Amino acid sequence: MRIAGMLVIMLITLSAAYLLQPHVEGIVGVGALGEFYLGNSYLGERSAGSPEVVTSILWDYRGVDTYFETAVLFLAIISAVSVFRSFNGPKSRGEGFTEVVKTGVKLVAFITFVASASVAFHGHLTPGGGFQGGSMLAAGSLLIIVGFSKKALERNGITKTRALGIRTAGLLTIVCVAVYPLLRGLHFMQNLPVYPVKVGGLLVSGSLLLYNLAEFLAVGAGFTIIFLLLANPEEGWQ
Repeated sequence: MRIAGMLVIMLITLSAAYLLQPHVEGIVGVGALGEFYLGNSYLGERSAGSPEVVTSILWDYRGVDTYFETAVLFLAIISAVSVFRSFNGPKSRGEGFTEVVKTGVKLVAFITFVASASVAFHGHLTPGGGFQGGSMLAAGSLLIIVGFSKKALERNGITKTRALGIRTAGLLTIVCVAVYPLLRGLHFMQNLPVYPVKVGGLLVSGSLLLYNLAEFLAVGAGFTIIFLLLANPEEGWQ
């Protein structure tokens, strides 16, 4: 019955999409504000120096909003650390899964790390960015916790304290990059011409690459903290 119900819902959805398609095609368009962003993300007088329009908007045209969103996430993680600092739940032995699963986790975690770094480093060129890359990085940490145990991260130096330090360093970098233009008599979070568009012939889009890399560290470390906090305490865990 459940499968039949799902098939009926899918059929209704596809039928509605097919019938509404001509009407949607007639109203889709780019407004004046959209044209401005598309024309000034990479080229134009007020260019953000990035061919990736979404990144241009997030860290340049509405950068102050993104700045405070990052601050809210930081406060949420600090609150989680405060709430769970004395948590005592059921203890598990933390031996992880079989060697076959552990080998698979190692491979997938490595690939995830490389992909997350690529998404963050190229966020000003292609879809992605610091938040997306940081989320992928944290997913790698979660894989290790599930496949091995939380101690596997802690034995390799990824403790809650160290992750919090990495996240703080990422946020301090964002603050410094945002405040530096004020020291030069310009605007808060101003990108160009304060920061160079290219470095060594490589397009870095001014401050956008710096923001993405800092957000990559902050988000990756922040979510890793949450995963460590929510993992079941293990024998010998302090």
